[in-house]
Amino acid sequence: MNRILKKGALLVISAIIFPLLAGAAVPADTLQGAGNYKRSSIYSIMVKHTKQKYANEIAKEFLGLPVPDKYNDHNLSVRIIEDPDGKRSDVTAITQFLEKNHVAGRLVNLWHNRDLETGACDYELVSSRGDWNASLEDVRRAKSTIRGLEKLRDSGAELIENTFVIVNDISYIDRGQQAKIAGGLLRIAGGIINIATGSDAGNFLSDVGSLVEDMNGFNVKIKTHLYQLVWNDEAEGIYYENIWSETPDPAKVNIVPYRGKFQLKYVGTQKSSGKNLKMFGSLYRSEDLIRRATQRAIDENILNLQRNFEVFKIKVPLLFQGDAMKAEIGKKEGVTSASRFEVLEASEENGRTTYTRVGIVKPAPALIWDNRYMAKEEHAQGSKLNYTTFVKVSGKDFYPGMLIREIK
Repeated sequence: MNRILKKGALLVISAIIFPLLAGAAVPADTLQGAGNYKRSSIYSIMVKHTKQKYANEIAKEFLGLPVPDKYNDHNLSVRIIEDPDGKRSDVTAITQFLEKNHVAGRLVNLWHNRDLETGACDYELVSSRGDWNASLEDVRRAKSTIRGLEKLRDSGAELIENTFVIVNDISYIDRGQQAKIAGGLLRIAGGIINIATGSDAGNFLSDVGSLVEDMNGFNVKIKTHLYQLVWNDEAEGIYYENIWSETPDPAKVNIVPYRGKFQLKYVGTQKSSGKNLKMFGSLYRSEDLIRRATQRAIDENILNLQRNFEVFKIKVPLLFQGDAMKAEIGKKEGVTSASRFEVLEASEENGRTTYTRVGIVKPAPALIWDNRYMAKEEHAQGSKLNYTTFVKVSGKDFYPGMLIREIK
């Protein structure tokens, strides 16, 4: 700890404190409990199979997709891994790529807004994601005691260690026989019209037939590999001893000797089901279909990674509107009428946030939000909602500031 004090390490974050509104006069239509909370952070990458059909189109749509809204965007500049020979998509090859390009160290630098030219760092990103909004004077006061600095460091570590890399290996699945038949029938119909009328209407149907062959039944399969940043005492000590500086420092500009000191650990892999997404009847443009197929397959994998790996699970605030309990999760997060969620009360212990189960809630079946990608365009049931409504299964009185987490 003395080492960190001498080096002036600043990690500004505090436990999130939500107001207890019980007993206050609040309008019935006011939503209570909304606000920032500690989220995990994600860097999302795609493996692009350059020789595969639609590789460029899929990559373009991938780059336009948002980071899952229950995570912080921690993307670096490189988002695409080129794979011209099909040899870079297994876990070993991806791990080697991440290590060779020192991705772990770059993620740590991003947390500290490190200036590559001067070596100067700051605490603004950590502060904003921790929802503290402290002034410089607040930080100085916190640093004035060993306990104060320990609390800042521990709270910051709690955010940084929940940094993840997801590598999406996306493969186009060729159209099925059914799509070929549908496209062939439209081209035949186009030929008949041309013969009978001598018009251009048949040419239009032939063009549509070619599109149907390619796009009706268009789907992708995605393998999503999950990694977590290793942020332990050793990594923390190396960073603050050798890299961190509050002000420009020529001696701290060259960090090449320390690049290999930061690591990512492999957590697991999830494969999407690659279900067909039909275009006809929904009047999608081809780019809409590619984007929808890609986003939904990624969402499917993230959901299953959350369910299979405790460290990647999300927690979201339990919101209150009058007597109704709501949350900003829905079908994209796998919510069904059979889902059950534990209600968690947050507290602080030794500078770290701990969570205690105080009850269980379940979704109201007719009030589950369909927040899947493009659900509104499909006019899906529940897509006009902004939240899922929950009802109590067990527990005492709940209040704004509590979180919910799905029970596997």
